[in-house]
Amino acid sequence: MRDGFEDEAGGEAESPKKAGRLVYPFGTAPEPGSGEAVEVAPGVLWLRMPLGGSLQFINVWAIADGEGWAIVDTGVQTRETSQAWRNAFAGALGGRPITRVIVTHLHPDHIGLAGWITRKFDCRLWMTRLEYFQCRMLVADTGREAPEDGVKFFRAAGWDEDAIENYKARFGGFGKAIYALPDSYRRLSDGEDFEIGGCTWTVVTGQGHSPDHACLWCPELNLLISGDQVLPRISSNVSVFPTEPDADPLSDWLRSLAKVKATVPDDVIVLPAHNDPFEGLHTRIDGLISGHERGLARLEKKLAEPKRVVDTFGALFARPIGPDLLGMATGEALAHLNCLIRRDRVHRRTDDEGVAWYAASSGEA
Repeated sequence: MRDGFEDEAGGEAESPKKAGRLVYPFGTAPEPGSGEAVEVAPGVLWLRMPLGGSLQFINVWAIADGEGWAIVDTGVQTRETSQAWRNAFAGALGGRPITRVIVTHLHPDHIGLAGWITRKFDCRLWMTRLEYFQCRMLVADTGREAPEDGVKFFRAAGWDEDAIENYKARFGGFGKAIYALPDSYRRLSDGEDFEIGGCTWTVVTGQGHSPDHACLWCPELNLLISGDQVLPRISSNVSVFPTEPDADPLSDWLRSLAKVKATVPDDVIVLPAHNDPFEGLHTRIDGLISGHERGLARLEKKLAEPKRVVDTFGALFARPIGPDLLGMATGEALAHLNCLIRRDRVHRRTDDEGVAWYAASSGEA
């Protein structure tokens, strides 16, 4: 599972803190899958669940809740992750029950085992409405043939026939990484306050990386569980998908980052889904916004002559884009292109073969 591309500079943006860098306040991290935890605040535990691929693990959080624990995010559905949770139930969580499962958003590394844990402990899933229902929709695609709209979408981006065939073969795999979802849930709403273990947590939602991602902010504990909304070393993937080809998720993402900065104070400890907890929220948000704006400027410059989507990757990504990253890179490039179209900086035309060509509005298509 990949949630984004690593930043070229490793996420260490300029900051007023310690020699101009983000601060990582915890000297040790829990071993993924071990069942061990690090206490990041009174009654708040940091655990790690194993992931395949370059990310290696996802951070999950357990918050003391009466006689049990509320957990935030779950990891992907694999035997290894299920065993890691069994280790945690018997280890750091001390055999106490899970009272609720809170999921920041629908991606499998976050929601993958929510159905298993809620059934095991007869507790409720909490998440935003759009995340729950879109997850149900994507799971329903499991086993379906790839739709013709999807084939047209990727052909328009400049994919060759081998890439199209790979898309067809892999389509419908989303649900394989997710245990059967609960048939009911408890809705989280932006701005809502609720209690866990006597402390009040506020829901702060964002869009762009996913439909209605929920962050959880606790002023009393000075913590922000940020999910994938703000990560210290990774720029979360922001993509356009075949289901909404004209969407502008990058503008949504930039507005959401500005909203988090305006809502949550800079001095919180940020508990992200990937990498380590850190301080320097506003600095990191500024870096993420400016990084995307620089990418938009590079992309517009590259479009002095018409380009297909697959021709634009060099303006946005430092690493080579092979078959394993092609889908993510295409979605993110389209997010930048659609944003520039919305800003009237770029226009698009489609040729007789169904391939889309993009050019800066000052040039000719």
